Amino acid sequence: MDFTHTEDRRMLADTIARFVRENYAFEARADIVQSDAPFSRERWSDFAELGLIGALFEEQDGGFGGAGFDIAVVFEELGKGLVVEPFLATLLAGRALAAAGNAEQKALLEAVISGETLLAFAHAEPQGRYGLSDIALRAEAAGDGYVLTGDKSVVFNGGAADHIVVLARTSGNEADRDGLSLFLVDAQTAGLTRRPYKTIDGTGAAECRFDAVTVPASALIGPRDQAYPIVEDIAGLGLLALSSEALGAMETAKTITLDYLQTRKQFGRPIGAFQALQHRMADMLIEIEQMRSVVINAASAMTSDRLTREKALSAAKYLTGKVGRLVAEDCIQLHGGIGMTWEYSLPHYSKRIVMIDHILGDEDHHLARYIALSKEAA
Repeated sequence: MDFTHTEDRRMLADTIARFVRENYAFEARADIVQSDAPFSRERWSDFAELGLIGALFEEQDGGFGGAGFDIAVVFEELGKGLVVEPFLATLLAGRALAAAGNAEQKALLEAVISGETLLAFAHAEPQGRYGLSDIALRAEAAGDGYVLTGDKSVVFNGGAADHIVVLARTSGNEADRDGLSLFLVDAQTAGLTRRPYKTIDGTGAAECRFDAVTVPASALIGPRDQAYPIVEDIAGLGLLALSSEALGAMETAKTITLDYLQTRKQFGRPIGAFQALQHRMADMLIEIEQMRSVVINAASAMTSDRLTREKALSAAKYLTGKVGRLVAEDCIQLHGGIGMTWEYSLPHYSKRIVMIDHILGDEDHHLARYIALSKEAA
């Protein structure tokens, strides 16, 4: 099977790489991360004009991509530049609207793709871990609408979003897959409190409290009590995006380290000439290529049956954590002290790689999930 990217996807990758190189240098990114804003609105508008947001959506929803390899291409290049703009939040929330939204909700996508409207996807909760169905936030029917009560944690882009897609429990017990529903909530709705902050890698997130937040019946996304399959599909897109972003970050960390080994001298020779360090770099290169293989496999499996798709995605996310930790640690160790210097770019790549492992399920979670899915398929 030929996994070579199409001409359009190669052009997309080249466009992102060139823009990031010319407009998103490490110093420019540092200014964004150190500012009070969660990201640069100017850069977000630039990305929208380049069509990068549209590449995350299918043509029927106003985009021009949306396939697994489109998402992989975009996020790998974003990972190489450590881009902090809310692509992941937009992908998750936007594709939820595209998959199950009503006509009015889908109408928002035009403004989302143009960069004018910001979205967030609120799933994780304080008591939960990584299970998609571990939801305690309740949505009780009241009159012609619903009342949402509960808390959401680490809502990426939650502080800046205009609308938040919220996963809530409308029936059943806390861990049940049945009884989950999605709602589109205006971020200015009374009773919604947001506490924004930045994660260790500079990404904007927020804690959100829903204190008897009242929404109309039209806020329901898709069928009531049956949101789990939709959320699993959306989470799958997120797993592919995160694995691809991690791959891009690993590639850049490797390049930075290789350049350092070729220029840093000790005993009159570049330290890269020492065989022990060459062996460590060779091991790292093999692991990164293995990582690339599972990302390609996951992207190609997005159109397969559920079990094949989900196994490929969990395999990719498992390896993201395993290989990511090796790359992050080895790159810093091969640098020595400078590898931990804040003004140097490498530790920021390491932070992002480690952070990705903890989004939508870490290494241990996805190893267990892969085993469970394999038993289910047997």
